[in-house]
Amino acid sequence: MSRVLFAVTSHFKDASGWESGCYVLEVAVPYFYLLKNGVEIDFVSPKGGVVPAKQCDLDAAKVKSFFADKTASEKFYSSKVPEEIDSNDYDAIYFPGGHGVAFDLPNCETIAKIAGEIYDKGGVVCAVCHGGAGLLNVKLADGSFLIDGKNLTAFSNKEEEAIGTDQKVPFLLETALVEKGANYSCAANWQQYVVVDGRLITGQNPASDLEMAKELVKLLKKKID
Repeated sequence: MSRVLFAVTSHFKDASGWESGCYVLEVAVPYFYLLKNGVEIDFVSPKGGVVPAKQCDLDAAKVKSFFADKTASEKFYSSKVPEEIDSNDYDAIYFPGGHGVAFDLPNCETIAKIAGEIYDKGGVVCAVCHGGAGLLNVKLADGSFLIDGKNLTAFSNKEEEAIGTDQKVPFLLETALVEKGANYSCAANWQQYVVVDGRLITGQNPASDLEMAKELVKLLKKKID
């Protein structure tokens, strides 16, 4: 059985009181699709424990189903600390979005190290939307950045501007990825868009989470076969 590690944010409010957190829809949709395909899932966050949920999507049907699922909610509300994780136990790591990711995951060296180790041993690294912030400082065994020269996508600057959060985030994700050497591309605002570059799978926005999960299952099945 394949195992995937969901790396989620611990950040909820910034100094101004702005609430961000984890966009649970981008957790719930891939979670249930992967589960349906026989994948075991664990959660890790920089601080461990309860993962702060972005408030705006809590009424979504799939999010309600996620929290109504005893196993899913227990894992989400008791995420592991990075020191509890052995990268050898996982075939892939997935960074869901939510603005909170931009505030803590780029600075979490331990989770970045776990992601690099999973990739180095032939595993898959995935991200959707602001989850791409978790990729920024992932390094490989040779010291290079994972995303340097890779084709990928993430929440675009235009999407950030469209929802008025471009002045609230600590950095514009599209710009930061390009500065780290990534070959960034995107579709029109809010359109499904997924980029697969070898064992790196990225989705632009919430509309892309299911397609990302489908591409991940394809790679995991190839690895098993």
